[in-house]
Amino acid sequence: MSRELVPVAVPAPLHRLFDYAVPASLAGRLAPGLRVRVPFGRRRLVGVVAGAAHAGEPGRDYKLIEAALDDRPVFAPELWALCRWASEYYQYPLGEVLAAALPGPLRRGDAAAIRREIRLELSDGGRAALATLPARATAQRAVLAALDRAPVSRDALLAQLPKAVAALRKAQAEGWVVQVEQAAPVPSAAIAAAPPATVEQATVLEALRRADVGFSVTLLEGVTGSGKTEIYLRRAADLLDGGRQVLVLVPEIGLTPQLQARFVERFGGVVASFHSGLSEPERADTWLRAAAGEVRIVIGTRSAVFVPFADLGLVVIDEEHDASFKQQDGFRYSARDLAIVRAQKLGVPVLLGSATPSLETLHNALSGRYRHLRLERRVHQGAPPRVHALDVRGRTLDHGLSPPLLDAVGRHLEARGQVLLFLNRRGFAPVLLCHDCGWSAPCTRCDAHMTVHRSRARLVCHHCGAQQPLPAACPACSSKSLVPVGQGTERIEEALRAKFPKHRVERFDSDRLRRAGELNRLLADIRSGAIDILVGTQVLAKGHDFPGLSLVGIVSADQALYGADFRAIERMGQLVTQVAGRAGRGGTGGEVILQTHEPEHPLLRTLVQKGYIALCQALLEERRMTGLPPFSHLALLRAESTQPAAPLRFLREARARMEADGSGVMISDAIPASMERRAGHTRAQVLLQSRSRAELQRRLAAWVTQLDGLPSARQVRWSLDVDPADLF
Repeated sequence: MSRELVPVAVPAPLHRLFDYAVPASLAGRLAPGLRVRVPFGRRRLVGVVAGAAHAGEPGRDYKLIEAALDDRPVFAPELWALCRWASEYYQYPLGEVLAAALPGPLRRGDAAAIRREIRLELSDGGRAALATLPARATAQRAVLAALDRAPVSRDALLAQLPKAVAALRKAQAEGWVVQVEQAAPVPSAAIAAAPPATVEQATVLEALRRADVGFSVTLLEGVTGSGKTEIYLRRAADLLDGGRQVLVLVPEIGLTPQLQARFVERFGGVVASFHSGLSEPERADTWLRAAAGEVRIVIGTRSAVFVPFADLGLVVIDEEHDASFKQQDGFRYSARDLAIVRAQKLGVPVLLGSATPSLETLHNALSGRYRHLRLERRVHQGAPPRVHALDVRGRTLDHGLSPPLLDAVGRHLEARGQVLLFLNRRGFAPVLLCHDCGWSAPCTRCDAHMTVHRSRARLVCHHCGAQQPLPAACPACSSKSLVPVGQGTERIEEALRAKFPKHRVERFDSDRLRRAGELNRLLADIRSGAIDILVGTQVLAKGHDFPGLSLVGIVSADQALYGADFRAIERMGQLVTQVAGRAGRGGTGGEVILQTHEPEHPLLRTLVQKGYIALCQALLEERRMTGLPPFSHLALLRAESTQPAAPLRFLREARARMEADGSGVMISDAIPASMERRAGHTRAQVLLQSRSRAELQRRLAAWVTQLDGLPSARQVRWSLDVDPADLF
């Protein structure tokens, strides 16, 4: 008699499912999306049932499922369908896609049970204290006032009041604030009243509400400071009033707390965040509570696209252009694109927000596939910043800073404005050079120089993370004439402190923000006016509001003009526009100065004189003529190995298999990566391109299952990247 079997997806890099025998105790209980524990080789893995039960082959032995871990599937049908789609589209094993979708505790087999959250509530004594505390006790009054509006979790309260840790501790010690077990979220009615909408916002909201039936994608193109977040809040209120849920995706963790604070202020405790900065139990709780309908709004980074919902009604993707939405290793998915697919399967609207939309999104809007709404005026009626390119050819530069830029810094400081200088390069200098023999400090594991980090007295490779102490003498000739060459944020910071000693200069980059709480401290000091000059990298370009900022200086606008990646100029335009948008947001006009050695470059001139959208239109015409995305579709096969010849050998074998399968897809030669050696591995790649997405997918699906069987496959680590964000 044949046994009952079910196919199981296991978290292994294998493009297939595995049949397991169903024990009698589980017969008829195993549905797709339910977790099971199974033997796999010498290990015990948590897999997911991937299909209906069927009969096995008579006389064949099958391994037995050891346990069912759920009474009902943790993957509801719509999330299950999304993961299946993602596995097929990104050509990635289903078991590993499902593992990536689960929070850590569920991935390891823990029970899918909600931890009841402890919330903070105001006691009767706390209400009395709120009425009698002196006005100078601002932090304590803020804590008590927030809890008087509604009980919230400690995390939600501190997201709203990041400097109130000590005040909260004192309030609890006094008995003014008590902890209660909260089995369900607080009501979703608005806590803080919405400000009056501007005329533009009202027009946009009316258009969104009028078309709020079924699936649609709307690009909300809004200049920096135009109030896109207020549109998100009001649309979320519409959905909550109808009993539905909202997913808000942001590109980076750093943007989550400030956006969450805005939502908590408006909606109270029905808001939760989901990102890697939270503990695994916290992420699992949000995942399960959203599935149960207890969390009504989830704000998160990439992986939040896999959070299950009881009744999802709206997807918002903030800063939709940001490359951080694309996972760059392992399961290389685009959270933005997956969110749109998910909304389409559910029949719900998507709102894409950006001041600098990606070319793909803008093309969809211009061609009518997406609706296109605009916010063209700043909420505070401030004039847009004045932008001009500063020709620095032939000028003497002081650590990369020209006299006219330094004069402008002094002028704005004298007028009590804040200044931001932007350079997208961490560290003190990108190269350490021996003045006597010409030696430069290399990374021994990469084809790259090591960057000087003077604040840590170390050389650091920004590609593999290798570090070593700063040498006292040249290792080649023993000379002590070692010269840092080029500029990084540390060097600019040092130069500005020397030039403007009476003003506070701070650096805002990922090196500085590593300490816990440093981001919130710096943001608070910027907004209070305690910081006069800010030196930062692209971390500054993303969503932060600096109302006192009047001057933005971009130290070098030339870095991307001749980049190898075809998206380099698009990203330069986004970065320049986003950084420029920080200026003049408090109602005063701002000034933006771009230092350049290429003032006549046609694309830079278009950006400065006509703006980002005009630049995009020029780039779209270039892409149309060259057949690059969005007018074609790409996939990139990468290989790396500690054996230098192995990657090219593997890729040539893979390319031969693809060529043998007929036409319809262009495939490049196997070529070394632009940085051929990284972290001790030699790297190479093959690019595939087709004007037909369906044809590319068909060919990839047939191809990818053959790659592990190639003669040289065991000598390399390979990956397939569909819709790659970076080609080099």
